[in-house]
Amino acid sequence: MADRKTPKSKYTTDRQIPGAFEGETVTRRRFMTGSANVVGITATVAFALPAIGFAFGPVFEKFDQPWQSVGGIDEFGDDTYVPRTITLEESIGDAGKSTVYVRKRNPVIDKEPADAYNQYVAISTACMHLGCPIHFVAAAQRFICPCHGGVYDFVGKVAGGPPVRPLDRFYTRVVGRTVQIGPRFSVNSELQRFSPRDPGEPLDGVGQYLYPSTPDLRKLRDIPNLPAS
Repeated sequence: MADRKTPKSKYTTDRQIPGAFEGETVTRRRFMTGSANVVGITATVAFALPAIGFAFGPVFEKFDQPWQSVGGIDEFGDDTYVPRTITLEESIGDAGKSTVYVRKRNPVIDKEPADAYNQYVAISTACMHLGCPIHFVAAAQRFICPCHGGVYDFVGKVAGGPPVRPLDRFYTRVVGRTVQIGPRFSVNSELQRFSPRDPGEPLDGVGQYLYPSTPDLRKLRDIPNLPAS
């Protein structure tokens, strides 16, 4: 009867592996190699996912908020803001309404590239610290948050306090002689457009690579108008 092979021991010392220690089942070299591979894979995924989101984000982005009229083109100047009420969520009645501050684009201070969707500037009233409603103080030409002292300059950039990024904005367009407001978008400190983010989420540094910086504006043409109430 043929001799059976002796089962291979799981211990490194029994297998006569150089540098092995009593009782260990994996050599230090193999452990370190495996750990390095895990770290390498993790780092690759951490860098790859934002890049994938940056490249393919515009393909999957959806604009759900309809266009809604807020007044004639002659109702807005470029040196101050006019408050207007818009509907953010139709299904909850007045609770779904919000105030936005609207003005005409001023080429002296609005340095971002002009296009069909920023001839008028519409500023959100949600503070980018915790979402408290902000107010425009015309005498100071500043947006002020009464909750925690957040201060924004005339274009909505952070001028003081805890907010982590400028105030969100809304796409605008002109139809005939009427100004319309569309979906909301977020901006970084250079006022580059990003997909909407929640208050407290920064959009500078690494944060700007987690969402596309140039949403697909072609999709804005397919958004319906808000039905007349």
